[in-house]
Amino acid sequence: MTVTPSPTPNPNALKFSVGADFEQPMSFAAGMPTDDPLATQLLELQGVTSVFMSADFVTVTKSSDAFWDEIAGEAARILGEHFAD
Repeated sequence: MTVTPSPTPNPNALKFSVGADFEQPMSFAAGMPTDDPLATQLLELQGVTSVFMSADFVTVTKSSDAFWDEIAGEAARILGEHFAD
């Protein structure tokens, strides 16, 4: 599955449409424990501060000093592999 980011009103957040629905909204923050493997992978990306999953999208938020060109492609790859089934 091809996953591409879309801008949001927040320049530190990107929305990734994943074509699959989440049963309920879920929010994860860097430094907080999680048992969700997808959130764990995304939060391990340097500069990512939070992950929000809802409806058919995932929003990834980065710190203000991180760069999207270092995060967006890897986040899209992780999401694409996760939702490939």
